[in-house]
Amino acid sequence: MSEHLGDRKAIEHLIGRPLAQEWPRDAMAAGTRVTVVQDENGAGPWRQVFTGTISGMAAPEPVDHPMAHDGELAYWVDFDEPQHDISDDGPYRKAQIWARYLRAD
Repeated sequence: MSEHLGDRKAIEHLIGRPLAQEWPRDAMAAGTRVTVVQDENGAGPWRQVFTGTISGMAAPEPVDHPMAHDGELAYWVDFDEPQHDISDDGPYRKAQIWARYLRAD
């Protein structure tokens, strides 16, 4: 849990606001095993399909983006193995990922 606290504090510092802690009622629960998939219309946003776990570091938040689906949430996911995104940035050990790229295992 201390790893989550350190990560949460670092992210809050970067974004300039507290991360959400109130879990949406219909959201996947922290601890849910997921597969992170690529966009069905092409490659990305990750270089490959991989597995991880919904993080308890912060609650899912609505995606604020013109391409988001109505009510789409973004989840913090802890990766089983560090990953690079499609731009070859990384490796990342966790990231905030839109629900459309997550499949509960």
